[in-house]
Amino acid sequence: MRQGNTAALFLDNDRVMIEFYPQIKWVHIAAVVLSGGVFLLRGLLVLAGRQNLALATPLRLLSYSIDTVLLTAALMLLSILPGAMFANGWLSAKLLLLVLYIGLGMFALKRGRSARVRLVCYLAALCTYLTMAGIALAHHPLGWLMWLR
Repeated sequence: MRQGNTAALFLDNDRVMIEFYPQIKWVHIAAVVLSGGVFLLRGLLVLAGRQNLALATPLRLLSYSIDTVLLTAALMLLSILPGAMFANGWLSAKLLLLVLYIGLGMFALKRGRSARVRLVCYLAALCTYLTMAGIALAHHPLGWLMWLR
């Protein structure tokens, strides 16, 4: 296959993929809501003293499954959108906060040595989740603060 034909093939694939953008975005948003809901539930169970239930295999596997769908949809969206869409750093801010959210979630659900540490980490993780949602909605690193300017 010649070089020119390969480039044309990639352009055709990009056009085909962009047709699925609304569906992929819907799956991504649904997975974000479900993931946050499961974390909210698991955190409440831990705070209520039901850590065994919060860390039970079915809930953990549900969480892993939802997060896998979420990450897959995010990577698909990243691959089909133009790079200029992310030029202002909103995606980088969201990814940095994702790492913080995961760390806080680990301490909120399991690794926190006391109920107080777990509570603080849980509340901080929820705030981080809401901040990421604001950044995603605004497509700006300031997130919810964008509307205060």
